[in-house]
Amino acid sequence: MNDSQPWATREIDGPAGRLEILLDIPAASPRAAAVLAHPHPQYGGTMHNKVVYRSAKTLCQIGCATLRFNFRGVGKSDGLYDEGRGEADDFRAAIDWMHGRYPDLNIWASGFSFGAWIALTVGVADPRVSLLLGIAPPTHYDFTDFRRTTKPKFLIHGEADELFPFQDIWKLYGDLEEPKELVVIDAADHLFDGQASEVGDAIEGLLGDFEL
Repeated sequence: MNDSQPWATREIDGPAGRLEILLDIPAASPRAAAVLAHPHPQYGGTMHNKVVYRSAKTLCQIGCATLRFNFRGVGKSDGLYDEGRGEADDFRAAIDWMHGRYPDLNIWASGFSFGAWIALTVGVADPRVSLLLGIAPPTHYDFTDFRRTTKPKFLIHGEADELFPFQDIWKLYGDLEEPKELVVIDAADHLFDGQASEVGDAIEGLLGDFEL
């Protein structure tokens, strides 16, 4: 494994076979290890999604070793879509790999849309995860455990999200235990079309100076 090429495509072992990954490593010693999940596999979601890409780049810029990966059946990852169950197992495998590589670092679980639901629900249950970041989470999914956790929770949402309206994310946010923080991006739709850079700005504003 060659850390001089942090964006080289790699693979790790997953529960359904290989998982295709990209690992970004900051120039200085990382402050945390972030795992980042992409949108719904059945609607074109991949780790190359522009919001996922921008989020990974920003997390690296603020000092996180950042792993993004393709869920089973996406890109070069083995397996087939499994309605969230297998995808949660894929996320756990990614956490296991990052923890093995960076055993002394806190892990941040993050994701966009469907990937946010996976990251937040898996991250709540895993004691190695110290921080939860959800970008445009699908509010019609089950977030019961996420509502109850006292881990630090950060949400980013588009004001004009046509799939999961602002009032729904505001209700979810209101139900959350502290600590929590929400950034709403003006006029942004669900995919943050033309505004992916603002997602990066929001991540930097929320987490650039964050300390546990």
